[in-house]
Amino acid sequence: MSPSTTSMIAGNEALTGGFTDPVFDAQSVFKMMMDAMARPGIIQTVTSDIAPPAQLGIAAGAISLALCDHDTPVWLSSGLAKSAMPAWLSFHTGTPVTPEKIEARFAFVEAGMALASFNQFAVGTQEYPDRSTTLVLEIAALEGGKELALSGPGIAGIRMIAPIGLPDTFPRIWNDNRALFPRGVDLVLTAERQFLCLPRTTKIIATEM
Repeated sequence: MSPSTTSMIAGNEALTGGFTDPVFDAQSVFKMMMDAMARPGIIQTVTSDIAPPAQLGIAAGAISLALCDHDTPVWLSSGLAKSAMPAWLSFHTGTPVTPEKIEARFAFVEAGMALASFNQFAVGTQEYPDRSTTLVLEIAALEGGKELALSGPGIAGIRMIAPIGLPDTFPRIWNDNRALFPRGVDLVLTAERQFLCLPRTTKIIATEM
C-alpha cells in the first residue's frame, strides 16, 4: 500500500464514525457517565453505533465525543497518538491534543499499555480539586478477572468488580491516588461497548493476592 493510499484511509477514518444523532447521543452518554460516577463499579453499555479509530473501543470513543471539546485538552497514549485518533477527535469535537499529561483534562490509554502510577497526570489542587485529569483506560474486559472489592460513596456496603487487564500493582497505584483526596484522578475503565467509573473517593481492596 502506498503512503498516499495510507494517508487517504487515515483521513477517511478521521472524518467518519461519529455520533449519528450528535445531540441525543452525547446527552445519553453524558447521563450514563454521571450515573456511573455516582454509582462506582456499575457497568454501563453504550448503544450508539460509532466507529472510533481501531485502537479505541466504542465506549471510550463515545465518552470522548460526549465530553471533550475545544476547552478540554486531551492526552493520548503512544498507540493512539500515532493513529487517526488525534484527527478524529479534532474533526468531531475540536479538542486539542497535548503531549503533556499534566495539562490534560482527559487522558485516553489503549489496552495493554503499562501504567506505573497516576501522579504524572493533573490531580487538581486543594482549592480546585476538579482541575484534574479523568483517565479513560481500555482493558480486555470488565468481567471475568480477579475480584476487587469497592466501598465508599455511592456504594451500599461492598460492590465487587472483576476486570481483566489491570496490572497486579493496580490496588497500590489506586491507594496512592486515593490518599491525595480531595485531589486525585478519576478513572474510567472501558472494554469495547462497556464502561464503569472509579471516582477518587472509592476504596479498592484486592480479594485475591
